[in-house]
Amino acid sequence: MDISNKKHFLTVKDHSVSKEIFELYHDEDLDMLITHPQPSLENLGKYYESEDYISHTDNKRSLFEKAYHFVKSIALKNKLNLINSQQKSKGRILDIGAGTGDFLTVAKNDGWHTIGIEPSDRAKGIAISKGISFVENTAELESQSFDVITMWHVLEHVPDLHFQIKELKRLLKPSGTLIVAVPNFKSFDAKHYGTFWAAFDVPIHFWHFSKKAIQILFKNENMKLEKVLPMKFDSFYVSLLSEKYKNGKMNFIKAFFIGLQSNWKAKQNFEYSSLIYVLKNN
Repeated sequence: MDISNKKHFLTVKDHSVSKEIFELYHDEDLDMLITHPQPSLENLGKYYESEDYISHTDNKRSLFEKAYHFVKSIALKNKLNLINSQQKSKGRILDIGAGTGDFLTVAKNDGWHTIGIEPSDRAKGIAISKGISFVENTAELESQSFDVITMWHVLEHVPDLHFQIKELKRLLKPSGTLIVAVPNFKSFDAKHYGTFWAAFDVPIHFWHFSKKAIQILFKNENMKLEKVLPMKFDSFYVSLLSEKYKNGKMNFIKAFFIGLQSNWKAKQNFEYSSLIYVLKNN
């Protein structure tokens, strides 16, 4: 994306893998941040090569990872309840960026017909061992063939944002539901940690969305934003990682306080650390 007419917002560092420096530029029309430079597809994989990238492993080595998976089990139930509340009957569900397949496993056990897409061979291998089926990319899938499509913290990773949104529109049934969860750079914890905010996660996060950005981007493809929901656990998880990046260690007490403060302030402005967007075809 052209950044020549975009305003510089912040200089940030890849704290988890390369230690390289990147710039964030603000698209004022969309109220969205853009990572620059963005790595080529050929080089992108190396930025994911971290044992700390928990969504690509089932590691439970530390107290932090054990806590992550405990909270994840609660979140999975909440996600299942959400999709069941949006669709009257259990049909076909596509999870893009399915990781190690935990969400699709829960959905499959509940009676959904599941399919996943996951670029990481390591994560996909773990998911396949759990009985999850995959396709390589959306081009293999028929138009208007899914009742539900989910992207849990994935849209920010997609290199070609506009193509991806067009594909989501193409694949979704006229009565279908699209659920997109992304970090929110306008949250209190984002502002508090600034360049150390873990959810910037450059350069694998190409885009950094606001509520306005999601509404406009999908409205351009004739999709309507039905509701916005909070992901309240994310403020604590992100604050823990941000403490590690800022101070060299996870300060559980301080991170808990910042996460709590972020959720409290979001009660007034709904700028939670991460947000779930429920979208429908118009």
